[in-house]
Amino acid sequence: MRRAVRERSIEVAGFRFGAAGCGIKPSRRPDCGLIVADVPATAAAVFTRNRFAAAPVILGRERIRGGRLQALFVNSGNANACTGAQGLADARRTCRMVAERLGHVGRPRRPLSTGVIGVPLPMARVERGVAAAADDVSAAGLWRFARAIRTTDAFSKVAVERVRVGGRPVTVAGIAKGAGMIAPDMATLLVVLVTDAALSAAQARWLAREVAGGSFNELSVDGDSSTNDSLYVLASGLAGNPIARRHSELGGLREGAVRVGEALARMVALDGEGATKAVTIEVSGAPSVRAARSVAESVARSLLVKTAFHGADPNWGRIACAVGYSGVDFEPPQVSIWIDDVAVFRRGAGRSGTAARARRRMKRDEFRVRISIGRGPGTARMITSDLSPAYVRFNSAYTT
Repeated sequence: MRRAVRERSIEVAGFRFGAAGCGIKPSRRPDCGLIVADVPATAAAVFTRNRFAAAPVILGRERIRGGRLQALFVNSGNANACTGAQGLADARRTCRMVAERLGHVGRPRRPLSTGVIGVPLPMARVERGVAAAADDVSAAGLWRFARAIRTTDAFSKVAVERVRVGGRPVTVAGIAKGAGMIAPDMATLLVVLVTDAALSAAQARWLAREVAGGSFNELSVDGDSSTNDSLYVLASGLAGNPIARRHSELGGLREGAVRVGEALARMVALDGEGATKAVTIEVSGAPSVRAARSVAESVARSLLVKTAFHGADPNWGRIACAVGYSGVDFEPPQVSIWIDDVAVFRRGAGRSGTAARARRRMKRDEFRVRISIGRGPGTARMITSDLSPAYVRFNSAYTT
């Protein structure tokens, strides 16, 4: 579903955002984004588990251990993945260029890249992009940054929540890019969460894991986990809240950050390449959370199920089939399936007279599939999209 997001002014104390076009994208649209922290921010990240990790991921893993970050530069249109030693050298050089341009020599900064795999970065263009993005930074530039990091995205993905931490108002804003190569095993796209909350490095790491686990690791568009997946959490500390002594004191911040992640994940599903629907798969009654997750992933990744979603076809047989090959042990007579509130399969058998009502639910932009496989305590959720002919057309000629 190609859906625009209404832009409204979003500022987060302690952060400035910039964007520029340097010619990496053939379209000549903005393809460089820069986030600058007024003072080194507390930082943490979660990265892809793909063994062909891109150069910015390798460098990010090395440098995030210090728990501080003052600048994050993103280029789109080129992933700098599978580019060998030269790719890593280019990622390091990009960081040096950012530091020199901002006067941040000796201060922590990171690169991020997204786009075509296997093509060296055009460093002369990147250098121009660094300079132009640095000149563009402002507190009001968040939306410009969000537009610049897009690749196949049809719209910019931004979400914001305002909560209270230690009695002080706190803002959490998230920016994401992603429409294809979206699957669990980390965050499955590029995401940056910025907050003015004061956090320790350990708390930032905890928050990054909570956001990834509570939203993006429950998302699958096409089952392909990218080489560049990265989720960063940056905290300026300018909200003035006292540093919490334990994670339990940050419940409000966690809930707000996860809501931001969930909103962004749903936008990614709606913007999936060729997608027309976002579908939430909810599984209950499993013997464990792990078992429930296996069932949810099996259904969310089934090509036959996803094509049925596209055609608004309440073909519960395909859903039951995907549950059956999930590898989870269950008794078929205990399984029930609902399309939103319509029970299409009850206690191991299909229900007649439900197809028309279920079809009406499936024609919506968003709907749920609920699956109960027994009486166990395990529950899980996945967000997925439908599979349309447009996905095949787009990805059959991605590099040409």
